[in-house]
Amino acid sequence: MPHPLVSAPELTRLLREENPVVLDVRWRLDAPDGHEAYRAGHIPSAQYVSLDDDLARHGEPTDGRHPLPSPEAFAETVHRWGIDDGDEVIVYDDWQSFGAARAWWMLTDAGVTARVLDGGLSAWRAMGGEMQIGDPAPAMPGGAAVQPGRLRQLTMADAAAHAERGLLLDARAGERFRGETEPIDPRAGHIPGAVNAPTTANSTSDGYLRAADELRERFRALGAQEDAPVGVYCGSGVSAAHAALALTVAGFTPALYVGSWSQWSNHPDRPVATGA
Repeated sequence: MPHPLVSAPELTRLLREENPVVLDVRWRLDAPDGHEAYRAGHIPSAQYVSLDDDLARHGEPTDGRHPLPSPEAFAETVHRWGIDDGDEVIVYDDWQSFGAARAWWMLTDAGVTARVLDGGLSAWRAMGGEMQIGDPAPAMPGGAAVQPGRLRQLTMADAAAHAERGLLLDARAGERFRGETEPIDPRAGHIPGAVNAPTTANSTSDGYLRAADELRERFRALGAQEDAPVGVYCGSGVSAAHAALALTVAGFTPALYVGSWSQWSNHPDRPVATGA
């Protein structure tokens, strides 16, 4: 697997020499539809990706807020983006790389080579990178083999067992983990046995992922071991994908619980813990 990050200068070279597929996953909690922001300015040749429509399906509350699309639906989406076998895909966003990490995880899981632009769109702008306005012409359909299932996932039952026998990280903010507040999901608290590891601590204040040795030290302090998988979840499986990215850069083997707290909290039979 190639290194999962790419710098803005390296992306400039790739665009000049190798013509990668570039995806703009403009999404944030307070503005899930980022298409207008994308039209106002994006990296040249980048295609807009709707996280809610392209990287998730619309399921029942008991499935969580961002369940994965079916393999068939995701294959159609990948082909619409014009991705062929052997293509390298660069993903970015303008909000902490959360949406980009979700795309990176799903593409990697499906066997497509993908990397995240470190620092996101702000890194590109800070370098003086060219910006394109409006919608580009649709890509020619691609034919990449899309085979999800290459990365480790946790079901709801797996997550419960992982918290009992191994390390399960909760990537949400501390106040949500402790159950002091819950602005979105039906119950407050966390999966019993989980350890709080807010995703925001994996990045610098300007949105770059911290160095691998820093991340390794952080996750080791939380109980992670390089030779053992560590599970991770968040509210809806988006920021947890960023945590999985950070764990991968740090040398660990993460397992993502996609359903996350939004699924767990919608099942009244599942126990809830509060406090630190």
